[in-house]
Amino acid sequence: MKMTFKAFAKNLFGAKYERLQRNIFIYLIVFWGLYITDWKVQIAPFIRYLMSGTFTAGVMWQALCSEDHASKMQNMFMLPFDNRKFVLSYIAALGSYTILTKTAALIAVLLAVSKWKPMELLGCAVCVVNGVLMAAAVYSLKKYWYANILWAGAIVAGVLLFANEVWLTPLLTVNSIFAAIRLLTTDGYIFYSLEGRKSHGVKQHRHFSVWRYLFRYLGSHKNYLVNTAVMWCVALVLPYFLGQMDGLFVVPIGFAILTLNTPICILLSCDPDLEQAIRFLPDQKKAFGIPYCLFIFSCNMAADTIFLCSWLMKNGSVTVWMILTAVFFALQSAILSVLLEWFYPVRGWKIESDLWHHPRKYAVPAIMLLAAGMIGTFPVLMPGLMLLLAVEVVLCLLNLSPCRGTKSD
Repeated sequence: MKMTFKAFAKNLFGAKYERLQRNIFIYLIVFWGLYITDWKVQIAPFIRYLMSGTFTAGVMWQALCSEDHASKMQNMFMLPFDNRKFVLSYIAALGSYTILTKTAALIAVLLAVSKWKPMELLGCAVCVVNGVLMAAAVYSLKKYWYANILWAGAIVAGVLLFANEVWLTPLLTVNSIFAAIRLLTTDGYIFYSLEGRKSHGVKQHRHFSVWRYLFRYLGSHKNYLVNTAVMWCVALVLPYFLGQMDGLFVVPIGFAILTLNTPICILLSCDPDLEQAIRFLPDQKKAFGIPYCLFIFSCNMAADTIFLCSWLMKNGSVTVWMILTAVFFALQSAILSVLLEWFYPVRGWKIESDLWHHPRKYAVPAIMLLAAGMIGTFPVLMPGLMLLLAVEVVLCLLNLSPCRGTKSD
């Protein structure tokens, strides 16, 4: 079991665990930097429990669904293995990766900006471990989705009802033990999924289509569609949270927030073979870049349209200025996202969760938030920004902008 765990761990953390050392060092700096500011936020215990538990479960689920990591398990299955030790080693390695490289960042921030009691630290630790084990157990039972929904709902309800009670920790401990027992009886082959890899049954076409590829790719990655659906739900409820503020200021902020749809903006980074083909074949920067930009623009505009419809129901009016602002934010963020993917693709990642949580994903939303602040403070800048966007589009279409491709590393 120790050798199997090391094989998985070195694939995730590096041959000498250098990635783990780097992340821990960064998180310590983040914690100390926030702690010395003496800035405190009042956070209820059940909020911390929910944040740590659900975040850990979400990252663990992404790690389990990672096709890139699952494909590397093929070599492990070629060797004889003990099923129980294999499953425990695999879950322990992915769980350690999730906690030490992803959840640790959240815990560092929460520890620095809020006050904790010893029992709350214990409860948070139990929530994190429970998130890992439960995500793995639910994944092994993914065919029984209705039972999984009831199970997850019962645990969330338990955290909400008993967050301030001393027996929340025993409750989650029992649930973790139940999830661990389920994993002990799980077939290791369940964690190697061939979904999205089978080419049979796919209709052949005489002409290539980037749009067809993009929609087919999303169709084979249901978690990408789920993330897009979540963003649409955010667009629906966002006007009710922002409606009490000045509308001229918050509408651009709402559009900027809705550009944070990570999966559709990393399609080159998450498919190195596609990136290599695009850079190798002639004139692909225009053949792929423009449809990809329009695809991201369409996804952004769908979320912005839902936001405007919700705003109309909440406040009773949508102006031409709001519609033009939505077009600007949707198209500008699409152009910037494609440029980032072309010039600065994310490389050296281990599993897809690294892409979803890479700091680069905040670059475009941060720029859009700055633009939203500028527009909200100085509305007269809006025509100038629209003109700048039009120039960008024309230059890209004429292949005169920095949209020119670079050689692959």
